Amino acid sequence: MNIPVDALTMDQTINLVDDAICEGRNIHHVVINAGKVVLMQTDQQLYQSVVSCDIINADGQSIVWAARLLGAKLPERVAGADLMPNLVKLSHEKGYKCFFFGAKEEVVKKVVDIYTKEYGPEIIAGYRNGYYSPSEEAQIAQQIADSGANMLFVAVPSPKKENFLYNHKDVLHKVNFTMGVGGTFDVITGVTKRAPVWMQHAGMEWFYRFIQEPRRMWKRYLVGNAKFVWLVLSHRMRRSI
Repeated sequence: MNIPVDALTMDQTINLVDDAICEGRNIHHVVINAGKVVLMQTDQQLYQSVVSCDIINADGQSIVWAARLLGAKLPERVAGADLMPNLVKLSHEKGYKCFFFGAKEEVVKKVVDIYTKEYGPEIIAGYRNGYYSPSEEAQIAQQIADSGANMLFVAVPSPKKENFLYNHKDVLHKVNFTMGVGGTFDVITGVTKRAPVWMQHAGMEWFYRFIQEPRRMWKRYLVGNAKFVWLVLSHRMRRSI
């Protein structure tokens, strides 16, 4: 479907990030799920923002299953909601610094408070909420670049976060690792509950999120997932002809 995905485990992904920081390199990371794949079919800017990344992980179990159906094999899903806490822990172990950008002010502040309490203030390079106008983007990117952060986690919706990281990558090259994390700040702070592990493994995490916010999520998940299934099956049928 013209979208590259890295066949990486969680541990392999973490090791690549660690190596990049140790060597002073920059890695631009992204995850894809069913909804993002659907958006990428018509949003050329989002498509370019995603495929230009250095690491593209399978965020949703649907991506793992779709890859298998289309003749490729991914070892496992590497969900952003799991990767971010692992990388924050790595920052504590290795003396790296993190910048948290996105969500409401009270939410991002609580994320910083939680990690400060767990790991100490040394890992915090800075934070900022995710409410801003387009005219403020350059200033925010410069603020992050000047913070001394080794890792940047951006918790704003797609395609806004992917486009922000792509459009300002020249300024953000000072940050070794940049990553969009969607609603992960809400999960960390308990605003949104994560699905039980068995539902995650069964590919039903989207349904758990849907029943928490049906009015806001029905179109994204019910319509978006149906479009994703049709896309995958269409490509499968074309390959069979």
